[in-house]
Amino acid sequence: VQLVESGGDSVQPGGSLRLSCAASGFTFSNYAMSWYRQAPGKEREWVADISSAGDSRNYVDSVKGRFTISRDNAKNTVYLQMNSLEPEDTAVYYCSFWRQGPGRYWGQGTQVTVSS
Repeated sequence: VQLVESGGDSVQPGGSLRLSCAASGFTFSNYAMSWYRQAPGKEREWVADISSAGDSRNYVDSVKGRFTISRDNAKNTVYLQMNSLEPEDTAVYYCSFWRQGPGRYWGQGTQVTVSS
């Protein structure tokens, strides 16, 4: 199993980024996928998730209306479109999924920095 995030960068407040997570080593279309983030000195928090078919999405309140999670099962990739970024969004962003038995899998993370 491999999850590889990309797309992190440094942007100014109000900017946008799109994160990608390329998955391999498992049947991607069978699993719901999630994005988490961890800011410096804080615990990792759940940000968003999407069902296996992509027809159901959930978000933490702080990103509702600004972030959009999506997936392309043909490309084994999950995305996080982030608009109207705020300094409070600065964190390492991880994609993840949970499999019964082994538990939760994580990528290596991608850094997002929002600063003027």
